[in-house]
Amino acid sequence: MNLHALRIFAKVAETKSVTQTADVLSLTQPAVTAQLRSIESEIGFRLFKRNGRGITLTEMGKILYPYARQVFEAEKEVEYQITLLQNGKKGRLRIASTYVPLNFLLPDWLAAFKTSSPQTEIELKSGNSAQVLESLLQYESDVAIAVIEDLHHEEILTSHLTNLSYDFIVPADHPLNGKTVPLERLSQEPFLMREEGSSTRDKLFSLFTSKGIKKPTVDLQFSGVHEAIQMIKAGYGITLVPRDAVHGSLKRQEIGRVYIEGIEIVRPVVVCKRANDLEENRTVDAFLQMKGIGPFTTPAAN
Repeated sequence: MNLHALRIFAKVAETKSVTQTADVLSLTQPAVTAQLRSIESEIGFRLFKRNGRGITLTEMGKILYPYARQVFEAEKEVEYQITLLQNGKKGRLRIASTYVPLNFLLPDWLAAFKTSSPQTEIELKSGNSAQVLESLLQYESDVAIAVIEDLHHEEILTSHLTNLSYDFIVPADHPLNGKTVPLERLSQEPFLMREEGSSTRDKLFSLFTSKGIKKPTVDLQFSGVHEAIQMIKAGYGITLVPRDAVHGSLKRQEIGRVYIEGIEIVRPVVVCKRANDLEENRTVDAFLQMKGIGPFTTPAAN
């Protein structure tokens, strides 16, 4: 069926006027009449009849008109959905993030994005640095966000998001609470450690090694920041955590902090995506643009 002719039929049925339809569609009256005759010839019956000075639908026309409207309403919906996809307002966004970005950076960002793009589907998963990067490489996520230094991987591009300060925390009644001590003094303390694959664990070990100090012994191992903090609150151990994760606990004096001579630990939060993505994801682009993320650099440029 000639959809152009069908569109003209639907507009004439709506306006009940060939003249008005011609004006609305920027056509001549003879062109509108010719298209009406064309569709009537194609389907084999008349669609309009004279009614005084105007025209009205025949019974066949009345049957066809609702279906014609559905066709063009569907067309409008298709155009609208395409616009949403083009602008990143609809689609799927899968994010893999480590604990601190997931709990302290992403909530406001995601809330704002979801408000502006309510038809997007968002999936979140958490893990340590190794796990979220592996999720990205295995195409299980579109974006990875992690606290990690010196990431060099030919298949991953990175962009700096922000920096986070880290502190050594101890029970509130610990004798080192509030004191400034040499780093080597901490090696005598029972350390609560993140699991293997955690960049915080790697950072802690490299800090001791870079100062020529024996790495601390892993006294207890946890698979998350929250669990380690709860153990400190319970009165045991020492651990390295993001300041944002314990700000409230420190203020309420539920835990204590130890300062290290000449050392301030500041770590970068980076946004990662695959270097070899062949398919453009406008939803991911819109999400990153909301925070002005970019440019992304290759490992060689890091």
